[in-house]
Amino acid sequence: MREYGRVTEDAAEKIKGVCSYVRTGESISPDYARDEMPVYGTRLPEMVVLPGSTEEAAAVMKICHEYRIPVTPRGAGTGLVGGAVPIYGGIVMDLCRMNHIRSYDMENLTVEIEAGVILNDLAQDCLSRGLLYPPDPGEKYATVGGNVATNAGGMRAVKYGTTRDYVRAMTVVLPTGEVTRFGASVSKTSSGYSLLNLMIGSEGTLGIITELVLKVIPSPRCASSLIIPFRDLHTALKAVPMFKMNRMDPQAIEFMEREIVLCSERYIGRSIFPQNWNGEEIGAYLLVTLDGNSREEVDELEEQAAEIALKEGAMDVLIADTPSRMRDAWAARSSFLDAIMAETELLDECDVVVPVNKIAEYLDFVNEAGRECRLTIRSFGHAGDGNLHIYQCSNDLDEKTFNERVEKFFALIYPKAFEMGGQVSGEHGIGLGKKSYLKQSAGERNVALMQGIKQVFDPEMILNPGKICFP
Repeated sequence: MREYGRVTEDAAEKIKGVCSYVRTGESISPDYARDEMPVYGTRLPEMVVLPGSTEEAAAVMKICHEYRIPVTPRGAGTGLVGGAVPIYGGIVMDLCRMNHIRSYDMENLTVEIEAGVILNDLAQDCLSRGLLYPPDPGEKYATVGGNVATNAGGMRAVKYGTTRDYVRAMTVVLPTGEVTRFGASVSKTSSGYSLLNLMIGSEGTLGIITELVLKVIPSPRCASSLIIPFRDLHTALKAVPMFKMNRMDPQAIEFMEREIVLCSERYIGRSIFPQNWNGEEIGAYLLVTLDGNSREEVDELEEQAAEIALKEGAMDVLIADTPSRMRDAWAARSSFLDAIMAETELLDECDVVVPVNKIAEYLDFVNEAGRECRLTIRSFGHAGDGNLHIYQCSNDLDEKTFNERVEKFFALIYPKAFEMGGQVSGEHGIGLGKKSYLKQSAGERNVALMQGIKQVFDPEMILNPGKICFP
């Protein structure tokens, strides 16, 4: 195991001299020891630094490089794969103070922000100016820098793409403390290797993203959501390709089974989705959002979508065409993870992605594997792009037994996803928890290439060590 430096008294004094917001000892919150999935371990850092600028972050990083102190970058700590766990101690660099939306370029449709800006704050600020920042991950109180570091996708990815598609440029603090800029405020480039795209999704292992230039678009003038109930999940998912084939171009297509909807409604304290239709129990739902530039355009899309859904076996089509109805429908969807956590003592998750036409077959396999491993499984996800959120839950197992069963479950479902042409993660990343499955999927040669890239950026291996592709 690599030997790292400690935060000695000398190093601590130097760091305090360049960063005024520092926490040590009992002032370090236990939250800094973990992310939202503590099953991947907890460890308190020796020090937490909260830089207020790129210059402060760079000065701290330069000292850490000198003393070979490991540094774990952190946004809001909402990750689900242990990516922000400081497994070697050292320093956590919390970017939450760097939370300013600096400026908009309305002619080139870009916005410049600091990496600690909360996604919800950016989304609302854009809307107030008639703009849309399309990436829409489920955790609205994550930082945008964290979204970029994991290439978070979200519910609008089916129409608008993932976070990667909206990053034009970034300022990065390298592990040496040097500051560089990747990308530019232009819409296209063919200018050497794309270091910008290499940094996106690198989970804080290659550099610390401190500032961003993001693409925005004019906000659609009208939108509505359709709640479409089906007898079973197979029928619901069979309908999904038909929306695309009929040129519907939905903003979002989410699928969910009955049990997760009931769990969410218990959590939020009200009923949004119908439970029965003509005396028959509803088994699954699609939640579809359509947008356009006029009420007439969206009305026409609603009619087309309803015709397609009913032809494909929908039991009914309910239209949420007012802001309050849309908020209610999406509040229930956005509460899925919180609802599961509220009812579950032990929890783990995966966010595999498979081809859209394989979702139903894959979930059948997943549910059977859950029964074989004697785990409660809760699934939902993005039907439009094949990204599935699969949660393993237990309220009656000890932690050791639970972890053993989850490991057995993963040993079944990940190879099946790869066999179907899928990948380990659609948006949560690899972090600490999914490293072995990345190696299975990518192969030893590709993992060796990733390790070589890490070596070039960070030869001392001090930046978020032990994550993604390193043991």
